[in-house]
Amino acid sequence: MIVKMKFLSITGPKDDIERMAAQYLSRYEIQLENALTELKTVRDLRAYTDKNPYEEIIRQAKEYLPAELKTEKEFPDMTAEQAEIILKKAEEQLTELKEQRTELSEQKDAAVKSLESIEPFLGLGFDVHRLLEFRYVKYRFGRISKEYFDKFERYVYDTLDTIFYTCSSDEEYVWGVYFVPNSMADQIDAVYASMHFEHIFLPDEYEGTPRQAQQALEKRISELDAQLSSLDQKITGVIAEHTDELAGAMRFLEKRSASFDIRKCAALTKEKDNVFYILCGWMPEKQADAFQKEIEDDKQTFVVVEDDHNNIFSTPPTKLKNPKIFRPFEMYVKMYGLPAYNEMDPTIFVALTYAFIFGAMFGDVGQGLVLLLGGLFLYKKKGMDLAAIIASAGVFSTFFGFMYGSFFGFEDTVIHHIWLQPKEAMMTLPVIGQMNTVFVVAVVFGMFLILTAMVMHIIVCIRNHDAEGTWFDTNGVAGFLFYGFLVACLILFMSGHALPAAIILVIILGLPLLAMAFKEPLGAWLEKKKADLEDGVPMYLVQTFFEMFEVLLSFFSNTLSFVRIGAFAVSHAAMMEVVLMLAGFTNGGSGNWLIIVLGNAFVCAMEGLIVGIQVLRLEYYELFSRFYKGTGHAFHPYE
Repeated sequence: MIVKMKFLSITGPKDDIERMAAQYLSRYEIQLENALTELKTVRDLRAYTDKNPYEEIIRQAKEYLPAELKTEKEFPDMTAEQAEIILKKAEEQLTELKEQRTELSEQKDAAVKSLESIEPFLGLGFDVHRLLEFRYVKYRFGRISKEYFDKFERYVYDTLDTIFYTCSSDEEYVWGVYFVPNSMADQIDAVYASMHFEHIFLPDEYEGTPRQAQQALEKRISELDAQLSSLDQKITGVIAEHTDELAGAMRFLEKRSASFDIRKCAALTKEKDNVFYILCGWMPEKQADAFQKEIEDDKQTFVVVEDDHNNIFSTPPTKLKNPKIFRPFEMYVKMYGLPAYNEMDPTIFVALTYAFIFGAMFGDVGQGLVLLLGGLFLYKKKGMDLAAIIASAGVFSTFFGFMYGSFFGFEDTVIHHIWLQPKEAMMTLPVIGQMNTVFVVAVVFGMFLILTAMVMHIIVCIRNHDAEGTWFDTNGVAGFLFYGFLVACLILFMSGHALPAAIILVIILGLPLLAMAFKEPLGAWLEKKKADLEDGVPMYLVQTFFEMFEVLLSFFSNTLSFVRIGAFAVSHAAMMEVVLMLAGFTNGGSGNWLIIVLGNAFVCAMEGLIVGIQVLRLEYYELFSRFYKGTGHAFHPYE
């Protein structure tokens, strides 16, 4: 069901808005609307433009406090000043420690980078620092791909005045250092560059060979890690020592900040020398009544309730409230679209029809119990709405399993059917002849659901004072009478009873059909307006003819669509019969139980998924399309 909403205008002295929000709005659900928009017919209103004083300190605190900081301890006497002092003091302690940590982290990163650059040249047994003392020879450390290095060695190396010392190599690159005379450095550098030699700069702050430099760097990194660990312990200690106070201060200021932020939705007005705030929003009816009662003795806060929604610019939000057993099916409703405030919540209708139809299409005691127990387990473990829906479908699958006498595919063997066996039950119909009973029952059940959807459409139209939709729509009274009488005649004929006289058939079927055909002019007549036929009467008649043809065709196709209920009931039995044949349980065979288990698992998974989708299709296309639009927007309360 859809929770009834009330539109409230809350007002009071400008400086009292924060107290009011903290004392009242924090305990009630209210969706705030922009007061300037809602009260645009009121003069002398202006926006509330004060800056939030808590934003900056909260932002800074989040930089040095862990995101998961929480406490169960309450601080009822805490003030904003006390909260700020607690956070400022922690910031002074932690900022200094974190700055030290940042500096050490940068030093470690630099050391690691240097280590990575040195490692490929560990094969060089020469003091790197002494290379700086060379006066007539230049050197370059770097790497070259193996492909170009092979070409370099084969075709170029012997023709140049250079020495290339290989330090290490892998599958892709050769690392090393080359030496050239100063006078030829530019020319030979160009040759190496043409061979895609990548220059690598080694750190020169370390004495000795690359191996010695590596050891020095590893020692430095180890020392930095120890210092970082020590600082982390100090930071953790500061936070652990004041966890409750810090978490309490953050929680307090965040609530104050949220309370302050409601000013974005407020408008200000001036009365003589006094400035007042105005807040507007939607609140559930019961909470609105409790809120009004609570503020009766509050001389600073005043509330006006607007009962006529036609005087309000915003549309009421939708909040669903259904019994817990039906609540998971809200997922399917929201997938289609949340109901508008003036619509009917179809959750309970979907819950009952979806689970029932699923069971009829997938009737098996054993597999139904698997769905039931599996769904319940996942719902308890993960809280998944889909799992609860599967469990509900499993209940009806089990029920219809008893009706069909099916237990893990064994028909009338383990249990005897109470109603019929889908694959074998047949009945004789006039004109048609022999037909499977479940097909007939499925179509009759579909007719009943279509008529129910029409009744729901009529109720919604009456709520919205839509005369045309109530009386003349294809899903209104005219459509209900036409389709209902057609269904009654069909049942009478198929059951061998006499039909009403031809004149009665013409009148009862013809009048609703004419009403549906001319619903626009008839609706305008009811509302005492002039019918708007833009393209003229002839074009309207032609258009109406094709529209009525489409309506009759849709009645026929929508009704036949429910044959799939019986078709899947029969196909389920047929698929399980194939599993039994493969397992060797037919013709008195002993059978293979492994195939039975695997076959049941396959059918349960595959057909269960297909049936679930097909039932959802019936809900959306054959039923929802008749009475439901799903154009609502969700209720988002201020927090």
